[in-house]
Amino acid sequence: MEMALITAMMIACLQLKHFVADYVLQPPWVLRGKGDLRMIGGYVHAGTHALGTVPALLLVGVDLGRIVVLVLAEFIVHYLIDYAKAFLSLRSSADASTRVYWAMHGADQLMHQLTYAGLILATLV
Repeated sequence: MEMALITAMMIACLQLKHFVADYVLQPPWVLRGKGDLRMIGGYVHAGTHALGTVPALLLVGVDLGRIVVLVLAEFIVHYLIDYAKAFLSLRSSADASTRVYWAMHGADQLMHQLTYAGLILATLV
């Protein structure tokens, strides 16, 4: 498969997965659990993202061993990004009407998108 096509397919799959996992599949108990290592919500959310990446990797023919490594890496990185955002948010007075809130939200989303760039790069090399 041509590299440009693989890249485009992966970006589309990862963006769709990101939308569903971040904006559709987050009930309140998941949201509450992101900033607390003892609560399951953050782990479930990171797991949803990691498992949601599997179809994108299968679609472009990544072998099972590499899939396991990439999915585990995404789980860890996703959890840490969300934990850091939740940690900072809890210690901030920012709400959705402030620039600080949107800067933190934007930084969180940027870090996730850079994670996807890394996943695509790891798939192509």
